[in-house]
Amino acid sequence: MRILLLGEYSNVHWTLAEGLRQLGHEVTVASNGDFWKSYPRDIDLARRPGRLGGLLLMADLWRQRSRLRGYDVVQLINPVFVDLKADRLVPLYRYLRRHNSRLVLGAMGMDWYWVHTCTTEKPLRYSDFNIGAELRTDEAALREQCDWLGTAKERLNRLIADDADAIVTVLYEYDVCYRPHFPEKTHFIPLPIRLPEDTTPNAHTGPIKLFIGISRGRSAYKGTDIMLRAAEDIVSRYPDRVVLQKAEGVPFSEYSQMLDGSDVLLDQLYSYTPSMNTLLAMSKGIVCVGGGEPENYEILQETELRPIINVQPTYDSVYEALEQLVLHPERLPELKRQSVEYVRRHHDYLKVARQYEQLYQSL
Repeated sequence: MRILLLGEYSNVHWTLAEGLRQLGHEVTVASNGDFWKSYPRDIDLARRPGRLGGLLLMADLWRQRSRLRGYDVVQLINPVFVDLKADRLVPLYRYLRRHNSRLVLGAMGMDWYWVHTCTTEKPLRYSDFNIGAELRTDEAALREQCDWLGTAKERLNRLIADDADAIVTVLYEYDVCYRPHFPEKTHFIPLPIRLPEDTTPNAHTGPIKLFIGISRGRSAYKGTDIMLRAAEDIVSRYPDRVVLQKAEGVPFSEYSQMLDGSDVLLDQLYSYTPSMNTLLAMSKGIVCVGGGEPENYEILQETELRPIINVQPTYDSVYEALEQLVLHPERLPELKRQSVEYVRRHHDYLKVARQYEQLYQSL
């Protein structure tokens, strides 16, 4: 098959492309590299800075339009699959629809179904937008609500979701938001990870090495502020037993190198499930403190492994989890082993690529 993967989110499409190519398919990835993270791509759709950035990108798309047609399957990472205003994406979507055979919408990252469901129906105990029955009021959450609810982005998302041949959800949380609306064409497929050649976890020696990545402008929204404060307090209390490394706003390649040698990653406080960065860490034998709710294991039909140290979205929960690791470092080897096995069992990029292959062929 000829496949176009359009847009990027945390290296999902590039990793999937590597798997699909191994299976013999011709795959093109077109994206902006997920902004400053600068993930690899075949067609660069990065928007230039300044007021003319949008017009220049549209001109770029027009010049390269022949490279965006003639595919058996086009998969969009998200309704906002190119860094343009929603009104400008509608004709681009219609062009893709006319000139390609099948179209798949990815439920990955921010979109109207995620914002609307978590804001109004609140099926999750906590999320980016609610804690129990209470709505979150931090700046980023309010900004996303204003951005998606009752706007051109909402209309774009609903148009594509209604029209697409299939919708792929990659996390339990997104599945909860899409499946009630589109039960027949919603398909859950785990995130793809390319495991390192050597999957033997690093033996723990000396102080426990904590690692945390900080996204610019999204610290409170993702709960990084709470996790960072708990980690810093643990280091202050146990300076001889634990150290902390921080990565802020670095490209993916540098982030991955910095991660090497860590014992524990703190990530995604408000998530039920591990993200791409978390899974990357787990594939290296690094233990995750973050999202590992029962629903995450259930949707994967995982009944044995429990490698993720699940925490609730509070300072006390994170602090207690870290303190238990510091006081009982003998737990680390088994958690590291399970982390690698978890990724191999559910997220290996070739296994995931075969699931996409089956879906595409069924269309």
